[in-house]
Amino acid sequence: MKKTVLVSGGAGFIGSHVTVELIGAGYDVVVADNFSNCDRTCYEGVKKITGRQDLPLEVMDFCDAAAVKALFGKYKIDAVIHFAAFKAVGESVEKPLMYYKNNLMSFLNVLETAQEKGCNVLFSSSATVYGEPDAVPVTEATPRKPATSPYGNTKTMCEDILRDAVKASNGKLKGILLRYFNPIGAHPSALIGELPRGVPNNLVPFITQTAIGKRECLNIFGNDYPTPDGTCQRDFIDIVDLARAHVYAVTRMIEGKMLEPCEVFNVGTGRPLSVMELVNAFEKVNGVKVPHKFAPRRAGDITAIWADPTKANTQMGWKATRTIEETLKAAWAWECHLAGK
Repeated sequence: MKKTVLVSGGAGFIGSHVTVELIGAGYDVVVADNFSNCDRTCYEGVKKITGRQDLPLEVMDFCDAAAVKALFGKYKIDAVIHFAAFKAVGESVEKPLMYYKNNLMSFLNVLETAQEKGCNVLFSSSATVYGEPDAVPVTEATPRKPATSPYGNTKTMCEDILRDAVKASNGKLKGILLRYFNPIGAHPSALIGELPRGVPNNLVPFITQTAIGKRECLNIFGNDYPTPDGTCQRDFIDIVDLARAHVYAVTRMIEGKMLEPCEVFNVGTGRPLSVMELVNAFEKVNGVKVPHKFAPRRAGDITAIWADPTKANTQMGWKATRTIEETLKAAWAWECHLAGK
């Protein structure tokens, strides 16, 4: 019998790619979203890629406890992947209460109902919990640092909430925390990808929008960091590789292969790439220029962070396989698709 996975925030950038990979792996998927951070573009793209015109979509807010309970009553859900959260660092500094209310309440409602139903939970966490690490690459045992934003703090808090809930559930609840590094790119079909509202908060959409002429110039914040070229280093992971990691994690939970009731995995490539290297690679692989200039350092940016993905590679059997060239080609194809080119 097919297992059913609920993807909260499933119409967004990461959620839509995860939905495609879950369906490809033979799972039934229920997509739920309130469309506060996205429109229906990626949901419709998922239907085209998978051929699933009947893909269930529930338009709802996970902060509404009654709606969450009704959703779990409507479907027999075996696992939940929780993406439904606000995610702009700058906005979280300006509107901390909005972020705490939305990100914590939505997760608490999911956890409470999942525990009642005996359902597993996969939480979308972030490398932001490591802050400015004392050493790189970071492993899952690297100490977490105090968050530099309310957004980051909600990730740390939700990790702790899941751990505590699993510990107290007497085996009724199992959880996995996936700590993402920097997801970039788009599906190779160019039918789904990152679709920011307004000015992009992430680097690659800013690069693609500048390359296509939507933006005049890309600001690179800081060129005096203690790195080989003076720009920050990050672990940029292809969105399809990241999505595949969720399939491995969900299967691990459902098939009872977890070594602990609550597990943590870094999801990254293990390869550092600087901002300048990424811009240069994008220009080279796509044959387009990205007008850019250096700007002062941005408050809160850390110098360098990348993953040691050994645990995910060995325990889950997952490994990042797509090259940066493939990733940046897909990102540009998606931007061109949006522009009708």
